[in-house]
Amino acid sequence: MGRWPVLDEIAMIDEPIDDESYDRRLKELQHRLLDLQVHHMRTGGRVIIGIDGWDAAGKGGSIQRIIYGLEPRSTHVWRIGAPTPAEQGRHYLWRFWERLPAPGNWSIFDRTWYGRVLVERIERFCDEAAWKRAYREINEFERQLADDGVRIVKLLFHISAKEQKERMIDRLRKPYKRHKVGLEDFRNIAKRKQYLEAYKDMLDKTDTDHAPWHVIATDDKKQARLAALGVVAETLSRGVNISEHELDPRIAEAAYKLWGWRLGDGKNGGGKK
Repeated sequence: MGRWPVLDEIAMIDEPIDDESYDRRLKELQHRLLDLQVHHMRTGGRVIIGIDGWDAAGKGGSIQRIIYGLEPRSTHVWRIGAPTPAEQGRHYLWRFWERLPAPGNWSIFDRTWYGRVLVERIERFCDEAAWKRAYREINEFERQLADDGVRIVKLLFHISAKEQKERMIDRLRKPYKRHKVGLEDFRNIAKRKQYLEAYKDMLDKTDTDHAPWHVIATDDKKQARLAALGVVAETLSRGVNISEHELDPRIAEAAYKLWGWRLGDGKNGGGKK
């Protein structure tokens, strides 16, 4: 665990990318993610992608690009809000245990268990002893998952105060975006200094070798999406050798018996006369 700077001191990407380069790179990354997902489906691998960050920082848009083209039955996106009545009174990690991926599946969390040391800390939904204890509990939780073979990718989306204001006003101007704005957003934005302190504590105390943090600068949406997908692809590629899926001889034999088809006959070649 290292010492992180305050998020507002992190350099923002200010070099725009042209549409053609963006589309090309985006497709490359999406194809890579599908290859990796197929690998995990074949091998029973489990993946958690945890996404946290500021309101209007582009979390939802990046999730859309991550899951585009993936096999939907093996991909689960969990949007985490306030605990339900059934979840209240239980340990705060209980509802995340309920959503962990099965073998071959990916679980993507739109906000995570780090709410304990962010909004719950700042809004005093739990006492100080509870959120301070949570750093150790979270590290142990992630350590257990990593030791059990789960691949964990943690992304923190950071946006400057100026760009956040512009995006929020844009949402208010456009009727089809107004549903994205609630009164709690203004309460959170007004407490930016407190959140900066909480984010720094979170990064310092929970950036581990088995579950490191990756901060994504999001003032440029396109660059942010490419950066997010790039981190996911690079992290999940470590130690993975993507190879062609060999045709099961039993399946090849079944195809020959039914259709007279053999590998190498072409797209629709062969066939019984």
